[in-house]
Amino acid sequence: MAKLRQKNPRTVRQAEEVRGLEHLSMDVAVNFSKAAQLSSHIHNVCAEAREAIYTREEDVKFWLEKGVDGSMFEVLPQGSALPELQRCGLCAERWKPCMCSYSLSIEWYPCMLKYCKSRDAAGRVSSYKCGIRSCQKGYTFHYYVPQKQLCLWDEET
Repeated sequence: MAKLRQKNPRTVRQAEEVRGLEHLSMDVAVNFSKAAQLSSHIHNVCAEAREAIYTREEDVKFWLEKGVDGSMFEVLPQGSALPELQRCGLCAERWKPCMCSYSLSIEWYPCMLKYCKSRDAAGRVSSYKCGIRSCQKGYTFHYYVPQKQLCLWDEET
């Protein structure tokens, strides 16, 4: 365990690799009262968001293959299916449905081992583990809300 400790734990880190921004369409709502089948942590992590738990359709397909009860999922309207559905930041009426966006950036996380090279006495090159490479990753989640009032942070972007 001592090998994993950082030398300067209070240092502000910069990521060595930027892994870009990923756009995720959260097109399925999850029923909070039945969600314990997905994870034992959902009731603690999502307690304040009982009516607003979203996931992707491909995640639902994975869970259904694992035998999870499909009645906990509800497919939401999509922007492509409803061309009149605006982004919440552009919607003028607070009680009108819209497409909400939420962005998240993980500025620094350990993502892989770092290898260094050295030469032995005979001059042969060999590599060895010499640290942990750090990465940065961003996500933007897009999802339907029945009223703009449920997505007020989208006005800031």
